[in-house]
Amino acid sequence: MFRAARGAAVFFCLALALPCSVEAGTIAPHRALYDLSLASARASGGVVGVQGRMLFEWGDACDGWTVQQRYRMRLSQAQDDEVEIVSSLASWESKDGMRYRFALKKKRGDEPEEEVRGSARLDGPGRGGRARFVRPEESKLDLPRGTVFPSTHTIEVIRRAEAKEHFFGRRVFDGSEVEAPVDVSAFIGPAKPAGGDGVKPAAGEAGKTRNLADRPGWKVRLAFFPSASKDPLPDYEIGLVLLDNGVSSDMLIDYGDFTVRARLKELEPVRGGC
Repeated sequence: MFRAARGAAVFFCLALALPCSVEAGTIAPHRALYDLSLASARASGGVVGVQGRMLFEWGDACDGWTVQQRYRMRLSQAQDDEVEIVSSLASWESKDGMRYRFALKKKRGDEPEEEVRGSARLDGPGRGGRARFVRPEESKLDLPRGTVFPSTHTIEVIRRAEAKEHFFGRRVFDGSEVEAPVDVSAFIGPAKPAGGDGVKPAAGEAGKTRNLADRPGWKVRLAFFPSASKDPLPDYEIGLVLLDNGVSSDMLIDYGDFTVRARLKELEPVRGGC
């Protein structure tokens, strides 16, 4: 979102020729609102407070999955003034996982707004491809073999969790930077029985929201490593409860020096475009 515009977006069956129990109909298009706060911090890190909100929407556009993610976060540091970080990410990914479009805008404090926008295509399942960026102007990037896009990755996490697998790695490209895909290691922990988490529904959506939240899931931890990095430690990690319909419950985003909690506050279904 700071890097996690990258992280929270990188949740989302295709890469292996294995049976896939997660079909398009089982993913629930939804809109989720999270409160952001500081969970923990090292004294040497300098971060003393975090406040903000994140809105995440996963939609079904018939021919593809759409993701909208917006957040505004105020970061307090011991030796400096507060810094406000604002980010907006919009993406579309074809349901066969081969095509991807993305647009990201981000701003930190008084720095000029950054914009990353473009598209990517893979040559086939398990094969490489190429990303083209409109901004930065006419940049290109080769995508290595085994690259997947975010929605495909999240669906694969669910599929492997249902198969009682506990660990796998995947190379994920989300378009948030003109950089090679990140290596994401997924650790799938204990299953969580169905049962709502007391999430507040949007007005008039109480029953539908209960149906969204009242699903089984798993504790998942995702570790993000820059491509070709020799550092044994990840750049950052995300821990969450991932339900079998694609809804993510409370998250912990661990940057090493400090950890941000994203607590799910509101949840509502989103109508598909079909």
